[in-house]
Amino acid sequence: MGNHEIQSKIDGIYNILRGKSVLVAFSGGVDSSLMVSLAKDVAKKVLAITINSQIIPPEEVERAKRVARELGVDHTVIWVDRLRNPRFVANPSNRCYYCKKELSRDLKKIAEEKGYELIVEGTNASDTAGHRPGVLALKEEGILSPYLIAGITKEEIRLIARERGLSVYNQPSMACLSSRIPYGEIITEEKVHRIAEAERFIKQLIGVKIIRVRSHGDIARIEVGKDEREKLFSTEILDKIAEKIKELGFKYCAIDIEGYRTGAMDEVLKEKITLKTSE
Repeated sequence: MGNHEIQSKIDGIYNILRGKSVLVAFSGGVDSSLMVSLAKDVAKKVLAITINSQIIPPEEVERAKRVARELGVDHTVIWVDRLRNPRFVANPSNRCYYCKKELSRDLKKIAEEKGYELIVEGTNASDTAGHRPGVLALKEEGILSPYLIAGITKEEIRLIARERGLSVYNQPSMACLSSRIPYGEIITEEKVHRIAEAERFIKQLIGVKIIRVRSHGDIARIEVGKDEREKLFSTEILDKIAEKIKELGFKYCAIDIEGYRTGAMDEVLKEKITLKTSE
């Protein structure tokens, strides 16, 4: 894709944001960081809001604070008890719908209190292929997704962010801790805490960029980036990981030999759809 076409898409986002007061749902990842950067070019004023909760790893909130300082944007972190919602806690296959519904309403309340006209977030054109029930909730609540409107992909976002010198241009995509728990298994604070602790330990131990500890009852299934799998395989490393995993309350520790892939917990949904079709 040529620079002219990318610039045309950026201009489309500028047309949405120009002259408005804009509140950005801000995680500190590449999508929301670029959105802040673009908004600062043309908006009347910009506020970045990070919603913190039990399902967000603490290091992600710290990263959001750091990146907000780099961007020079007004930034506020709001604590929300995500586990107050029984529909979310029940962890159905459309769990993200209930989360994004609440998130949208939290952001709308803040925007109304502080006098912001637009609320925007970072869903992009590459996000529409997978299982994304949260996108519907955002649309229902009137939260704008400028990348979707302009047709900007994840690859283009990284390219633009790199050209703008954003430190997070190559930051791996993150997902909330509840995404590590299989659909239908109740989400609890204890579960998300031990997942967060396990991931932090493994990341510090072997320095992987991508880590997911999937919780399957008493079993912890560990995924790391496909090009990082070899970092796991020494007796000393495996023993240390197993010891920590069991210390955190799991009875068994397993390494997923396929490595990390987006939407690993959605694979069971695809299987169910295939079975129904074949029947």
